[in-house]
Amino acid sequence: MEQIRPDFETEFPELHRRAYDTAFVILGQRTEAEDLALEALARTYLRWDKVADYATPFALRVVTNLAIDSLRREKLARRILPRPESAEENPDRVDLQRALFELPRRQRRVVVLRYVCDLPESEVAAALGCSVGTVKSHASRGLATLRRLLTPVRETEKEFR
Repeated sequence: MEQIRPDFETEFPELHRRAYDTAFVILGQRTEAEDLALEALARTYLRWDKVADYATPFALRVVTNLAIDSLRREKLARRILPRPESAEENPDRVDLQRALFELPRRQRRVVVLRYVCDLPESEVAAALGCSVGTVKSHASRGLATLRRLLTPVRETEKEFR
C-alpha cells in the first residue's frame, strides 16, 4: 500500500507559523523573521518530493541555519560599523543570542531545534543526521553552558573571581 504524502499547500500554514516563530525567537525582528521563514519554505517546496515526510524538521533546520547566518553577518557588520541601539531590542533576547553564539555549532543547532522549535529528540536527530543519544548529549551540554552564561553573577561571587 502506498503511503500518502502531505500536500505542500495543506502543510504550508503550520510550517510557516513554526518557521516564523523560530526565526523570530532567534532574531527578535519581525520583518527579517518573515523573510527567512518564507525563504526556508521556498527551499522546502523545491525539495518537497524528498522532504515531504519530514517537512517540519527540514524547514526548521533551514530557517535556523538562515537565522544564524543572518546573525553572523550582522555581527560582522557591527565590527565594521556599530549599529545604533534599537528601542525595540529586548535585553533578554540579546543576551540569549549572544549566549547561543558562545555554543559550538552543533550544540547551538540542537538547542535551537529542540527547545526553540520544540521538536522531539527523534526529529532533531533526523534533521541533523545523528543519533538520538548525540542529540541528548549536545542538548545537555548546550543547556549547561547557557545556564552558566545567562546566570547573573552575584556580588559576593564577583569578589572571589
